[in-house]
Amino acid sequence: MKIRSASPDDAAALLEIYRPYVEETAVTFDYEAPSPEEFRARIAGLLEKYPYLVAEEDGVPVAYAYAGPLSRRAAYQWSAETSIYVRHDFRRKGCGRGLYESLEEACRRGGIRNLYACVTFPTADDEHISPDSIRFHESMGFRTIGHFTKCGLKFGRWYDVIWMEKLIGMHD
Repeated sequence: MKIRSASPDDAAALLEIYRPYVEETAVTFDYEAPSPEEFRARIAGLLEKYPYLVAEEDGVPVAYAYAGPLSRRAAYQWSAETSIYVRHDFRRKGCGRGLYESLEEACRRGGIRNLYACVTFPTADDEHISPDSIRFHESMGFRTIGHFTKCGLKFGRWYDVIWMEKLIGMHD
């Protein structure tokens, strides 16, 4: 597996990874997949300041991860929110771990000290969400720091989210 920086030209391939998450899961709270043009603009916008990485297998993108602003206010510039999406047939094969480790290192080099992940929290058996993302983030060293109750409505159901945090830099 090769990990490299994304480019706006990856939009179509990465959108195909993202689309099933939008249409079939409560992992993301988007109701509709963005257009290729909108997705391209999202990538380009984040790349201005943050890392956006792609994992490839035989030259084909199979996962991507990125960091973005936790908040637009200046004092938050040392913190970033992270996201990761892995093609369904590549889950549980280690590419997510390698991708997130690379993302963390890129964030550290960019001066980021804290990483945050907003993760949908399953409160009952539900075909649209599982505890996999929570387990993944815990295995990567994140810890839960907040729980928001019924804050997202998707598929006619209310979902909780948790915020998870990992400190990756010195706070001197």
